Amino acid sequence: MATAKKLPSGSWRCLAYSHTEKIFDNKTGKWKNKRIYESFTSDDPSPRGRKEAEAAAALFQVSKEKQSQPNEYRNLTLSEAIDKYIESRELLKRSPTTIQDYRCIQKNGFQDLLSTRLKDIDIKILQEAVNVEGRRPSNGRKKEKKPISAKRLRNEWGLVSAVLRKYKPELNYSAIELPSASLRIVELPSAQRVLNIVRGTNIELPVLLAMWLSFSMSEVRGLTKSKSISGNYITIKEVVVDVGKGNVRKNEAKNPARNRRHRIPPYIMQLIDQVEGDVLVPISGRALYHRWIRLQDENSMDHITFHDLRHLSASVMALLRISDTYAKERGGWKSDQVMKKVYMQTFSEEREKVDDVIDNYFEKIMNPEEDEIDKSKYQAWLTLYEKEDSRENKKEFFKFMQHEMQHEKKEA
Repeated sequence: MATAKKLPSGSWRCLAYSHTEKIFDNKTGKWKNKRIYESFTSDDPSPRGRKEAEAAAALFQVSKEKQSQPNEYRNLTLSEAIDKYIESRELLKRSPTTIQDYRCIQKNGFQDLLSTRLKDIDIKILQEAVNVEGRRPSNGRKKEKKPISAKRLRNEWGLVSAVLRKYKPELNYSAIELPSASLRIVELPSAQRVLNIVRGTNIELPVLLAMWLSFSMSEVRGLTKSKSISGNYITIKEVVVDVGKGNVRKNEAKNPARNRRHRIPPYIMQLIDQVEGDVLVPISGRALYHRWIRLQDENSMDHITFHDLRHLSASVMALLRISDTYAKERGGWKSDQVMKKVYMQTFSEEREKVDDVIDNYFEKIMNPEEDEIDKSKYQAWLTLYEKEDSRENKKEFFKFMQHEMQHEKKEA
């Protein structure tokens, strides 16, 4: 029990141990422990004042002990608690990539806090640890390493806070302040520019699947002829993600909204038919990324990531004034609730019109000569041969006109 001492003023003061804080020593560059005490005083100089101060300190310590965490967890270090948390997530069949990122965070993030026992962690310690972690240099290859991004810090804190909420729930973790993530602004090239540099290359198919059909890299790598393609439609049924030095094929996407189906444009179908084997893009994510960056370098194009091709797809839909409903459905950018309301009507007549608008846009880029069709002659040709207006018939008419022009040149 804490003992009160008399101050020069005549009052009594009793110090009761509260907790231990880790303080960063700027001189040594290391953390050190500092014991924190609560002070209880009484202005009564008599022995009664002494008892009042000691009673207040004792009441504080009793209250503090009632709020302490269960004995089974309080002596765990943060690193041990993370191990325990990850084991529980593995039992719940969490994604291998999620578990891999947890281990990466445990290896690189909040290193000065990992050896601290849960019983010694409080809000002040956590806030200082967040501030220090925000200044930690990233693991990039550049000589002048920048601090980790605000987004990365939020991901790291997401794991740490989840662990602490599970094993030390009494703290108010909402009081922790994190830096706001800066908006990443990317100057996207035009779809025409991308098509010009990718046509005829060994990554033309994956790039078009991302930019035209708005598939992510993991979705592109998961596509197979046997499971993904049925007639003229392609469906996201599997995804492939990198885990360690290998890859894992999963039968579900990041969220149910991503398990969507699109009509296959004729140009992309031609590329698919040229693929040998079942897997449409049989290369690793790292290889695909490096080939995409190398292709941009060879064509003096400012770098955009492979994932940015999905943003370019969204920009094209905005340019074509596709409604938000169909744009979100086409790219898989929606909640489960929206998916249930929209997805069942995916291939209605309105959706077919949306596909036509988008496919026509890209077809015109791929075949700009079709814009040169004489509309009056085209209509006459349709009437003569009793055909309907369609993309296929436009191509047939264009070939017919080319043949006629060549015939006229020979006669001349």
